[in-house]
Amino acid sequence: MDYSGRISKHGDSMLRSLLYEAANSLMSVVRKAHPLKDWARRIEKRGCHKKACIALARKLAVVLHKMLITGEPFRWPQKKESVMA
Repeated sequence: MDYSGRISKHGDSMLRSLLYEAANSLMSVVRKAHPLKDWARRIEKRGCHKKACIALARKLAVVLHKMLITGEPFRWPQKKESVMA
């Protein structure tokens, strides 16, 4: 991994604020399970809530960028149904 520094504050400040708010809402308000939320919770255990929200906001930005490029809609992961054998 290349750790070239901290997260910069370049770019649109409103977009950064909205991404942080979305990440904070996902971690605090949303009750439904999601792999991104679980990932952020693991970061929160190692550090603090704010750092986990910032990391989740960055990951959400990457996901949104990929969705814009490919035109693919967001799909919430389906629950895995247990198989009775």
